[in-house]
Amino acid sequence: MAFEPANEPATLIIDTAYGSAVAVEGCDPIIESDSRTHVERLQVNIARAVQEAHLKPNDIQRIVVGVGPAPFTGLRAGIVAAKALHMATSADLFGQDILSAQAVMLDVKRHGSLLDKAELLDHITPLNSEDHHNRHITVSINDARRKQVYALVVEENSSIDETDPQTGTVLMDMDIDYPEHLAERINGLIDELSNDAQQPVSVSVIGHGAEKYRTAWENIRNIEHIIESGIFDAGSAGAILFARCAYSSAVTNPQSSVEPLYLRRPDVSVPNPLKHVLHHGGATKDA
Repeated sequence: MAFEPANEPATLIIDTAYGSAVAVEGCDPIIESDSRTHVERLQVNIARAVQEAHLKPNDIQRIVVGVGPAPFTGLRAGIVAAKALHMATSADLFGQDILSAQAVMLDVKRHGSLLDKAELLDHITPLNSEDHHNRHITVSINDARRKQVYALVVEENSSIDETDPQTGTVLMDMDIDYPEHLAERINGLIDELSNDAQQPVSVSVIGHGAEKYRTAWENIRNIEHIIESGIFDAGSAGAILFARCAYSSAVTNPQSSVEPLYLRRPDVSVPNPLKHVLHHGGATKDA
């Protein structure tokens, strides 16, 4: 389906799940992959994206912001920027997680047309109902650092509507894990699915961390694709799809709030009581 900006509300998209990506819907995203500078450049890139779309800040009617999962600092910066712009412009605010949007990418590539020109997915074969024999499983990941990844495992949605995209059946909820252990868990899942349906199962891994931990993913049985890319690497079509995922989620769950997904347990802990001092009672945490 062709995108016609004149027929859509002016939408600003901000995501800081991996570096940063900023776009006005219908335009190519501005991507910063360097995690050391993307936060500092976020405000500059937002202004640039709006200007390149020939808009002014008050023209923005919708803001879609990525809610992770991702490390704390970068993710918080993106959400705070989106909420500040929401308050300043009164634009509607939507949140979208990166993992389910990446999983939807493969479904749309196989069964839709929006991503036909996305070169990074050229090797993904579109499927027709006649040759759709395998069960396709998508492992959507994002680099969590510390040798871990965030992951979501879903089954393909073969009836995907790219104008109202929704993920297929969730087989493994969002989690943070070491790639080697995650691969073992997925192999166990493959065994269960194969026994249930007696149907071949193929697995694709997509997201940042796919190449970094390729050795682990190659230990997954029936691995089909290992794709080192995120949804914004698909250009303007990827940004459109990310925004559509957010709108679809908002309709399904209108009460959802725009809050960050960290998943990792916080490093901060309550300190032990202070040691006793000679001739004094022990100091307490409340002192």
